[in-house]
Amino acid sequence: MAASDYHFVTHWKVRARVHDVFELIRDVPRYRQWWGEVYLDVQPTDDGYRFLTRGRLPYQLRWQSRTTSVARNESIQIEARGDLRGEGVWTFRQAGEFADIQFDWRVAAEKPLIRTLSFLFKPIFSANHRWAMARGEEGLRREITRQAAAS
Repeated sequence: MAASDYHFVTHWKVRARVHDVFELIRDVPRYRQWWGEVYLDVQPTDDGYRFLTRGRLPYQLRWQSRTTSVARNESIQIEARGDLRGEGVWTFRQAGEFADIQFDWRVAAEKPLIRTLSFLFKPIFSANHRWAMARGEEGLRREITRQAAAS
């Protein structure tokens, strides 16, 4: 594995139906509404979406994704290119009243700053990713609560 290769496995556990969580993750244009601390811009492209994202560190990532596979209420697989290149797989499982969500993200940093400095700052860049994913889990919980209150 090259210094600029990253593999993250994130687990979220949210009191919700898997169907509701699946629909929120699949609805990429709405990321800015509930994950807006990280997803600064989301634009549709011919085959997916273009993103401007950030973490806690003072840099931004420009990348695109396209969905390569969907199994309704079970999984979503995406391919990334741009400042990040690789693939991610969301998986969903109902565990009683909770939705267990996992995101397996295998990417190579293509942004010159990160690619060049990964050999030295990989733990810091990894912590930045964890911060961004924690914002996603918090936002997802808020959105699920908001949707429940609205219905």
